[in-house]
Amino acid sequence: MDLATQNRNVINRLNVGDTLTRTAWRIPDQLAVVDGDKRLTYAELNQHVNRLANSLSSHGYKRGDRISLIAGNSLEFILTYYACAKMGIVCIPINTGWRPDEIGYVLGHSQAQGVIVESQLAGNLLPALENAGTLREVILAPGVGDGEAVARLSETWKPGVRRFWDLLNEGDSGEPSAFVEDRDPLTYLYTSGTTSSPKGVVGSHLSIYLESLTCVVESGFTKSERTVAMMPFFHTAQLNGVITPTVMVGGTIFVARTFDPATLLEMIEREKITFIFGLPMMYRIMLDHPDLHKRDLSSLRRALYAMAPMPDKDLKRAIEEFKCEFALGFGQTEMAPLTTVFKPEDQLLYSGSVGSQIINVQTAIMDDNGNILPPGEVGEIVYRGPHAMEGYLHDEEATSKVFQYGWFHSGDTGHFDEHGILWFDDRTKDVIKTGGENVASIEVEKAIYAAEEGIMEVVVIGLPHDRWGEAITAVAIAREGVTLDPEQVIAKTKEKIASFKAPKAVIFVAQMPRTATGKVQKHLLRKEYKDYYQGAGAA
Repeated sequence: MDLATQNRNVINRLNVGDTLTRTAWRIPDQLAVVDGDKRLTYAELNQHVNRLANSLSSHGYKRGDRISLIAGNSLEFILTYYACAKMGIVCIPINTGWRPDEIGYVLGHSQAQGVIVESQLAGNLLPALENAGTLREVILAPGVGDGEAVARLSETWKPGVRRFWDLLNEGDSGEPSAFVEDRDPLTYLYTSGTTSSPKGVVGSHLSIYLESLTCVVESGFTKSERTVAMMPFFHTAQLNGVITPTVMVGGTIFVARTFDPATLLEMIEREKITFIFGLPMMYRIMLDHPDLHKRDLSSLRRALYAMAPMPDKDLKRAIEEFKCEFALGFGQTEMAPLTTVFKPEDQLLYSGSVGSQIINVQTAIMDDNGNILPPGEVGEIVYRGPHAMEGYLHDEEATSKVFQYGWFHSGDTGHFDEHGILWFDDRTKDVIKTGGENVASIEVEKAIYAAEEGIMEVVVIGLPHDRWGEAITAVAIAREGVTLDPEQVIAKTKEKIASFKAPKAVIFVAQMPRTATGKVQKHLLRKEYKDYYQGAGAA
């Protein structure tokens, strides 16, 4: 490659790693990341990233190579992500809740050459190594410790296990020199497969760079932002919806490994947190926590929620108690992820919607024949814009299917109203076909929340039924100390929606099966209760 081409690439490329370089150049002394007792400025963070990038380069990693990352929320995760970006290495964050066979599939399918694993997750990696034919190196990050698993890993992996911080400290702190194209892949993010193997979503530097800028604009991020990062880093919502935009503007990231309401409330007060992001369930738990009124939360500017709309009563109470803006971010992994925002000023006007269109993303409703539908008509939600993925890794057929008619097909059904507000009706696979009618599970969930305030959480599924085909069934968790009668819940729900849409049964449980990001795994509930209406529980 000639020098002129190399120089031009460094000058005008869209590389996510360069956002850190530029922020460190602009505000070197600004606090960047806090992880436990580690507090790094942007200059220090950038130097750490450069050391790791240069060390990876000296060990033979180059543009287009692939490194898997099995780690919880940590400084090491951030360092790896940005080091890979600067070198043009593809970073492959793996869901920390996945089984060894799922990890093995990703290692093999992605053809990973290296894997960075935290110590507490070493046990899950061990059985997965059998399927990792291209793997040449295992790098161990400190994590929270599992000495026995680490010892077994060191004994089993014959090439030897390298230590993360030893590797990092070998590298030079100068800016690495690597040619990286805008459309080069930055990540392969694997989506959970319920009936098939996980799909690898190829995200380019360009898509994630522009999506991060979109988040800056839509969320109003500035260098004064102080955000708690408590959602899983391996998920695009936390990684590219909050972390990369915060780094881009020079805000401060406070790393939290898990959600603990008391710890979070105390941190908001102590560190003057301005921005938090969590699931509706997390806000409900904080609202009911005894420490809520003991803490000064006045520093909060905005609270973002995702995965599902928040029930009206919870939303109103949250706005009153937290005294900050609330907004919902809607999207999916294939869109890196943001597609629409339910803005603070609309929260109480269009309660239950998923918001309005944002910059850089064109959103429409399409029928089965590729026709764009007018407001009021229900169809599939489709998108156009630079946020969209490059495609599914090694799966041209699936890629072609979701890019049909020149739009990205979300798999969600919805409609726009006359005000330009987008309403999510359901995942296509979650529409329940009961007695010849199609019923959106989310509509029933909203009705149950509105009908019974004693419900802490509810999901609605369709279960096999001899008469109805699928029987609408609610699986619910009651608020602490509350005892509810299923028949009364059903009766109250019928006051909110048509009787045929009300659940035939309400099953109360102590906990829900969840993904590591907190989503309820409806497919596991369907599997667990598939015979519910065939025996004593028949309605």
